[in-house]
Amino acid sequence: MPFIVAFVFAYILWLVLTAGTNGLLWSSQELIAGLIFAGIIGYATKDIVGEKSTRFLNPIRWLEWIAYAPVLFWGMVKANFHVAWLVITGRIRPGIVRVPVDLEEDAQYTILGNSITLTPGTLTIDACPEEKALYVHWIDIPKGMEKPESSEPVSGPFEKWARRLGK
Repeated sequence: MPFIVAFVFAYILWLVLTAGTNGLLWSSQELIAGLIFAGIIGYATKDIVGEKSTRFLNPIRWLEWIAYAPVLFWGMVKANFHVAWLVITGRIRPGIVRVPVDLEEDAQYTILGNSITLTPGTLTIDACPEEKALYVHWIDIPKGMEKPESSEPVSGPFEKWARRLGK
């Protein structure tokens, strides 16, 4: 089952990424190449996807990810403007902060860490589930936030979404 899930997911992603100028029409070569690459990806990742592979087939989970996309996009837009402002004004206070999080699963740490890293001005350096923390390089640490008590100042709503999406 993990191979099939990874194969289907990779093939759908291939189709989305190769949708060309002809609308949603693919040549037979593109479809065959997609099958070959999806087969390779499915085989290579079947052990990574593992036992929880059926969660990728749940349409409710897909809707949750679709609902998260605008949240992530809006966070990225705000961060871009903030970083542009910092560059123009030259007022930055960079540093590494320990961000406490309340997450249980490795997938939740991955989702949150990647979401933080995708927003300009922040970079997740390390995830420490045993400490229940992330270490993040932050381009502009506000005064008094050198040791935040929650992830909210650094990640905004991303932790709540990571907890929901990574279960």
